[in-house]
Amino acid sequence: MVRLANKVAVITGGSTGIGEATCYRFAEEGAKVAIFDVSAEQGARVARAIEEKGGEAVFRRVDVSNEDEVAPAVAEVVRAWGKLDILVNNAAVTGVNKLAHEVAVDEWDRIFAINVRGVFLCTKHAVKTMMTARAGSIVNFSSIYGLIGNDDLPPYHATKGAVLAMTKTDAVCYAPHGIRVNAVHPGSTKTPLFMKAGETYPGGLDHYLEMMKSKHPLTLGEPIDVANCVLFLASDEARFVTGSSLVCDGGYTAQ
Repeated sequence: MVRLANKVAVITGGSTGIGEATCYRFAEEGAKVAIFDVSAEQGARVARAIEEKGGEAVFRRVDVSNEDEVAPAVAEVVRAWGKLDILVNNAAVTGVNKLAHEVAVDEWDRIFAINVRGVFLCTKHAVKTMMTARAGSIVNFSSIYGLIGNDDLPPYHATKGAVLAMTKTDAVCYAPHGIRVNAVHPGSTKTPLFMKAGETYPGGLDHYLEMMKSKHPLTLGEPIDVANCVLFLASDEARFVTGSSLVCDGGYTAQ
């Protein structure tokens, strides 16, 4: 079974990590994939890799916080492929690791511009086409820290809580139009960014990985593990699922 046959998907932040894995997974399941990212070299590489395996993909350099870039990019996808079935709002940055009283307003605004305004803008322009078709699936990336607290990255965690609230509200608002909106909440996943962060941990990467594994009853996740969760929510297999939070964290939040 090809689970996304004849589907057209936009995936933001698709040039690396979980976004990259999601692009490959969607293409394997028959979707035409439009990759939106600011990393032109990496994004073009992902699109080429999909095409070399017989899939269809395009890369567009898009800053998701800029409506003047989001709107024409979405319109171009619809013109090229005739429709838009799936939007995956994955693009995000971690921002500064400071407590609230230490965070400058411009630092706060920057992370919200990408992590929250970006979800809003991509949804705003994708959902219009979906409303006309009376069908569509939007998958937003929150985090386990959109569900629980932690002692680092307060601005980032605040954005992920906002994304969850947006997900639930949009799910209710757009259900009459046949559009589903769901959120995924990854735990620690071995992306390039995660591994790079581990290199600066006291004792080095190996100590960091052991410390993080101890927090996840199963183990740490791989990008493909989260991509498979996104695939389910995006596919018609989840046609009765909306406003939902799919936690993929190896048991972290079960403790």
